[in-house]
Amino acid sequence: MAGELRPRWGQPLTGIISLICFTIIALITWYIFSDPRGPVKAFPYPFVLWLAMMILVGLWQHMFLGDWPFHNLPQPARGIVETIVNIILVWFVIYVVFYKILGLGFNFLSQTNLNALAEAGQIIGPDGKPMTLEAMKKAHFAESAVVCFVLIGFFSYPFVTILFGKWPIRPSNLTQPQAGLAELGWCSLLTLFFYTVLIVPFWGLIFGKVYGKSVALNFPWWESLVGINHVHWVFGWWEWMIIVLFMTPNVWRMKPWTLINLPQPWKGLISFICVFILGYIIAYICTKIAPLWLPEETLHELAKAKPNNAELMRFLWYHAAEIAGFTLIPFLAWHHYFDDICPMKDKDSWGAFWFRTFGVLVFAAILYIIYYYLNFGHWALGNHHMTELAHRFPHGESLVWNFWWIIPLLWNEWFFHKWPFYVHDEHHH
Repeated sequence: MAGELRPRWGQPLTGIISLICFTIIALITWYIFSDPRGPVKAFPYPFVLWLAMMILVGLWQHMFLGDWPFHNLPQPARGIVETIVNIILVWFVIYVVFYKILGLGFNFLSQTNLNALAEAGQIIGPDGKPMTLEAMKKAHFAESAVVCFVLIGFFSYPFVTILFGKWPIRPSNLTQPQAGLAELGWCSLLTLFFYTVLIVPFWGLIFGKVYGKSVALNFPWWESLVGINHVHWVFGWWEWMIIVLFMTPNVWRMKPWTLINLPQPWKGLISFICVFILGYIIAYICTKIAPLWLPEETLHELAKAKPNNAELMRFLWYHAAEIAGFTLIPFLAWHHYFDDICPMKDKDSWGAFWFRTFGVLVFAAILYIIYYYLNFGHWALGNHHMTELAHRFPHGESLVWNFWWIIPLLWNEWFFHKWPFYVHDEHHH
């Protein structure tokens, strides 16, 4: 029987080689599908819609269904099959489940419906003129609404596994696929609650006020709290909740929630509330400190764009989410491919916890500098908005790249079980 997984070339060499491989794969596929200089040029839409849904569907395949029904296939066949299945499912979820099925009830979740309405001249813009089909395709409203669903889902699907130890689905003797489908149903219900409260009001504003007069959907309730009605307020805060959630099983090795000595669901509930608050505090700090290093000109341009600094505030909340994105590769690679390496003897000690936490922030800062100040987004990714320093930050789209960059790493870890970078120790009985 196969024993423990161990790094093929020891550490840190295995980590370095695998990270270089993932980066090369990400850059080549980015060039093919997303780069405005490449063949497909799908930047940022519908590329970002696909990559977001790929991670969410991958999470269902691996975290919920435990790679069923392909879990017994040998590598690399299992990884290849799961990747192909992922792409087929992503197509199905976007173009059938959202656009065709949920689209029967909600136009704002169906780009095909919105395009048809615009073509028929039924969507009246703020200028009193009908919105053209061309303008609707450019605005990609429904594609964005589905991305908002995925954003919420990045937290609301895995948090039951990470914080609640899969309670109430586990402990039980459910086998796959029943266990995975039960968890999918339970987490979808939770996702629906969060989506309704945090995302739907924004689309109520777009289709109930800016493009029409609706009483069916509510307007953003958070405007009175934060002074802006844009959904990017949710992005900044929710993205940091996702980071805190995923730092937990990665470089934090389940700390600090190991301090909570309560049975589930109490342990999960307390840690959830803490993550909720912590995510908000970090995002809020980001909105306060980012102006310290952002170019004067950028802040000035945004401040004069809309009354009450609404455009500047919107940008700062979104930029908080972008800052969060730069932590993704550092903590995922450090845990999965560098095996939580640290100078302490005990990887689970508090010293190691703080060492890796601080290290992740340092690496995130370095990646941020490379992306924006050394203009990686322009010369490597082809984002043509990034020629001038002042324009780089509002149009940088670094979150798109950071999510794309982690896909080869996640796929290798989830679907390929770290093949070929890690080997099983053979135990002969």
